[in-house]
Amino acid sequence: MIPKETVELIHQTAVIEDVIGDYVDLKKQGSSFRGMSPFTNEKTPSFYVVPSKGIFKCFSSGKGGSLATFLMEQEKVSYPEALKILARRYNIEIEEREQTPEEIVASTERESLGAITSWAQKWLTDNLLNTDVGKAVGLSYFKKRGFRDEIIEKFQVGFSPEGWDLFTNAALSAGYAEDRLVATGLSSKSQKNGKLFDFFRGRVMFPIRDVTGRVIGFGGRTLKTEKKIAKYFNSPESPLYDKSRALYGIHLAKPLISKEDMCFLVEGYTDVMAMHQSGVENVVSSSGTALTIPQTHLIRRFTKNVTVLFDGDRAGVTAALRGIDILLKEGMNVKVVTFPDGDDPDSYSKKVSSSEFQKFIKEDARDFLAFKSDFLSEEAGENPQKRSELVHSIVESIACVPDAIQRSVYIQATAARIKLPEDLLQAEVAKEIQKRLLKAAKRSAQPRTTPSGSLSSGPAPSAPLPGTEYPTHDVSEDLAPGIPARVRTKRDMLEDAIVKLLLEHGEVLVNVEIESEQPEDGATDAENKVGSAPTSFTEVPFAELLVHRIETHNLEMENESTNYILSRYKQSLDAGTLPSSQSFFTDTSPEIQSRAANMLVNKYSLSDNWANKHHIFSILEEDVLEQALSSATTRLLLFDVQRNIDTVITALSLKGISDAEVNRLLREKIKLDRIVKDLNLALGVVILPK
Repeated sequence: MIPKETVELIHQTAVIEDVIGDYVDLKKQGSSFRGMSPFTNEKTPSFYVVPSKGIFKCFSSGKGGSLATFLMEQEKVSYPEALKILARRYNIEIEEREQTPEEIVASTERESLGAITSWAQKWLTDNLLNTDVGKAVGLSYFKKRGFRDEIIEKFQVGFSPEGWDLFTNAALSAGYAEDRLVATGLSSKSQKNGKLFDFFRGRVMFPIRDVTGRVIGFGGRTLKTEKKIAKYFNSPESPLYDKSRALYGIHLAKPLISKEDMCFLVEGYTDVMAMHQSGVENVVSSSGTALTIPQTHLIRRFTKNVTVLFDGDRAGVTAALRGIDILLKEGMNVKVVTFPDGDDPDSYSKKVSSSEFQKFIKEDARDFLAFKSDFLSEEAGENPQKRSELVHSIVESIACVPDAIQRSVYIQATAARIKLPEDLLQAEVAKEIQKRLLKAAKRSAQPRTTPSGSLSSGPAPSAPLPGTEYPTHDVSEDLAPGIPARVRTKRDMLEDAIVKLLLEHGEVLVNVEIESEQPEDGATDAENKVGSAPTSFTEVPFAELLVHRIETHNLEMENESTNYILSRYKQSLDAGTLPSSQSFFTDTSPEIQSRAANMLVNKYSLSDNWANKHHIFSILEEDVLEQALSSATTRLLLFDVQRNIDTVITALSLKGISDAEVNRLLREKIKLDRIVKDLNLALGVVILPK
């Protein structure tokens, strides 16, 4: 564990523009630096570094945060690893202190399981390379498959011997506990006698690593030919290994995927190894399992372009087609390559040279929907039933595409390809999208009422508007634990105004008017009873005024990061201090850091020339803080009231409600309409009668 004082020293010593300058060509622009985004392929620079605040903001990708956050994103490392990178750069010695008993108890099981899997990989690899049986059985298998020594070493494959408990006994002798061995799935416990035995026996072993290169599990292939024996075993699920989030080869592929802006997706372990041997390293495998959303998110960290390499046989292609829609749902650009004569990437790479293989997978790649249309059309022939199934399958895939323009292009191209009227295909796609939205709406919470029958102020579901685009993916892979992923809404944007005022101007002192509790000296009782009570002014931090205003209006924030930032200010104000804006960039989640960076870094700013050269002086936000706060809170209130009106209208449209309930809802709507009118007047908005 890195001591807190060392963490503070690292943050104080590191120069953000120097470190990021190693990755991005930065140009000085006023008090900040500007460059091309390292996260997207943009033509106009939209990446900003603000040294005075110690933060960066990328407007093209939406990423932002501290220097450590940048390194975590760029190098795909954890927070402690990012700190160690900075420490090495600035020659800061890190003496990781021994954990206290409480910290040891709180340390995750993942760390201890990781130590076992790391040791197991070394033991299994040593068995492959340095034992007689390993060489004769395991190593000869890889040699017969045509793998060179450098590829065998690169992937650190291994061999688990045939014995009942050879691995288990070795692990126990090395000091690893029985329960941990069982938890990793490397050993199993006999139900008959309770003894441990090796889970993988007589198999060549493929270490599965996470994005940082840490071993998290194994795949084992049997060398026996009996059909009753499963060809492949994977490690069972554990706190360390979640097969739905793992991609074989990702630790080696990530830099090449980013560089080439392309990821090749294959099925098996040896397919990945064979492609590396043919000079193609931006390749990963789902390890024989159906592709999952978390796996797609992992690929999307590095690119949105995926080429899926199918085996040549029709049965394999038909099965694989069903999993590609997940990629489309996540907004990925998908192409397909099929190999001739029933080959797979491994077998085909052995038949041709590396240059021929690379040329084939690049030049023979076809758009997925075009490929699917042709493949299913060939299979359907002139059979009306099969052609109907073909159209429905195509419609389901096109409906997965989240971008409306791209969807329209697909509809146009596919209609021509399968000889179907474009308007008919468009209508079917629209039906499929509407069906999915209705299903999603049914799963959403219904409008709630309080025990008194009045409508609650919480969020109410609303029907999707025609043409509205809804993000279809869960972005939880991109966020830190503890802050749930959520789709950004209009209300989030209104909350942004509150957060921006708080972070930018929270420390500014403002005058607030307070009522005097005692009569003024020399004033008579009669004088004090005439007019309003005497007042005086006092200076308070703007953050205190903002928090007080939110509590006065009973405004509830719906975005977790907004609530977190507000709670930090409330706690500090109670303690008589204020958090600095920089404090939100250390020991906070990536989402909090990105949110803070969004608020603190402005892509455009007013030129000093207006005042210095032209003597034109503009009103700045800090000059009208109270008006800005009043506007921000009023707009939030207006949004909530209008949402409640929508809920009332929805309730009125329901069938079978009583006349009494109709009257109550109408009275509720009249009351809410008056509030809307008052709030609009406060904003200076005049609503003309129809």
